[in-house]
Amino acid sequence: MNYIYPAIFYPEKDGKYSVIFPDLNDLATYGDNLADAFAMAQEACGQYLFTYLRDGDVLPVPTPINAMKSDDPTAFLNLICVNSVNYFCF
Repeated sequence: MNYIYPAIFYPEKDGKYSVIFPDLNDLATYGDNLADAFAMAQEACGQYLFTYLRDGDVLPVPTPINAMKSDDPTAFLNLICVNSVNYFCF
């Protein structure tokens, strides 16, 4: 099963990117470059969702991407898709 959550990507001055998932208790990660940030975002989201479901919690409903906003004009939004087969082994 695929799970899709919006993430906000923030470019840093050193070329790295910070990533926040507002729907997942502001889960945060970063990457050394944009490609790394996407990979790290997918990994962090997958591990978070695995833990959430393993503990019997109900997943939060993803906010529609067009309803999300950032105060940072350099930030951008993207959807992160996680395939449960890669993370859920229970």
